[in-house]
Amino acid sequence: MNETDHQNVGHCIRSPRPLSEVSYIPQTLPAGLAALYMLCKRIYPDQCNPLQATTVLKYWLGGPDPLDYISMYNNPGDRMIGIPPHWHYISFGLSDLHGDGRVHNISNDQNGPSGFGFELSFRLLKDPSDPSPPTWPARVMQTLAKYVFKTGNTLYAGDHVSWHCGLDGSESRLQHILMAEDPQLQVTVTPHGLVRFVQIVGVCLEELQAVQRWNGPGVLQILKRSSVTGGSWLITNMRRGESMFDVDPSVHDEIADGIKTEGSNLCGISAICSWEEINTIGDDSVEHSMQKLQIINNSRTSNDDANETDGELSELTQKQFLENIHLSFNLEAGLLLPFVLKGRIRHGRHFTFKGATGNATITFVAPSVAGTLVSDDKPFVAQGSWLHVLLPNSFLDIMESSLKFLHEPFTESLPKTINWPDRNLSITINPEKS
Repeated sequence: MNETDHQNVGHCIRSPRPLSEVSYIPQTLPAGLAALYMLCKRIYPDQCNPLQATTVLKYWLGGPDPLDYISMYNNPGDRMIGIPPHWHYISFGLSDLHGDGRVHNISNDQNGPSGFGFELSFRLLKDPSDPSPPTWPARVMQTLAKYVFKTGNTLYAGDHVSWHCGLDGSESRLQHILMAEDPQLQVTVTPHGLVRFVQIVGVCLEELQAVQRWNGPGVLQILKRSSVTGGSWLITNMRRGESMFDVDPSVHDEIADGIKTEGSNLCGISAICSWEEINTIGDDSVEHSMQKLQIINNSRTSNDDANETDGELSELTQKQFLENIHLSFNLEAGLLLPFVLKGRIRHGRHFTFKGATGNATITFVAPSVAGTLVSDDKPFVAQGSWLHVLLPNSFLDIMESSLKFLHEPFTESLPKTINWPDRNLSITINPEKS
């Protein structure tokens, strides 16, 4: 279930940009590819043949990398508006380049998405000692593209990815990703549909956590305020040692106020977790496990949320009303639990821990959430491997108090189990697997 509430973050999202329509498409190239090349040529008219990473064996021929090409442009920046020189990477392959069905389904609707409807970009601050663009961003792009092709989940500005290592393989503090709109590449009409450009932005752990606990668009606006954290074009500096909190400590209070008044627009993650029904008569239990995946937040409108939830519910047929539930989470997921309660449940929303493989799913819901399976007298309901857990308002203060140990820096010994016997609920927080 990939969804996000947008009603509280509309002020953070920029107004839609005009569409750029390609009036001339060279006949020597596939039409979709030529349209994107023409867009790039208008921005970089003096770089008709940029350095390019290409796949040796194309994806439709059985190759492992979905992106046919990744172009690397030399952007001189603009000192007048505080834009430093940087390398600009642009992908080709998430959208439909060929229009003949070899990769994407054929579409004759120019107003619909081309392929997945977007391409990736990345802006990397130039290192004076490196006269040519490094190629590691191409590997990051290919990895993200593989995720999209595997899951079908598209990326939007405000989405995030938990990467857990330096994006360039170094000891850099920037070990996670936040997605933004590319400031130069406009939504483009191609012969095979519309293409957006989603820019990769390197962020540190504290900034990723702010996204998870509040929202991506809000954090993007904060990052844009300082050249240290990327400036208005969100240029990634892999040598950056300061977080946005180091640059401006008042951001702590700004985000805390945002969580209190707006809640969080993160509605689900993938993580290591499981649930089981505890059999109070015997020792038997039924356990459902999940594999650890990167955390990705897909942006959707509230209407999309309702439609997607209804669609998933309709695919499942058999309900089980359970009496006594035990939930288990890895530490990374567990550290989010207090913010799930504060930023989601207290604001009348839901939150889901889900595996992309279709195994166990746990959804916490507030009493005001419509279309769920739970009720006051049946707080635990499972459909297949999907468990719904109702958290009534009267229980939130008690639960938050019990979970106060989930703060950073984390010093508790694990595993640690919290029991609420009057609620027939228990939660275990497990250490991360090495």
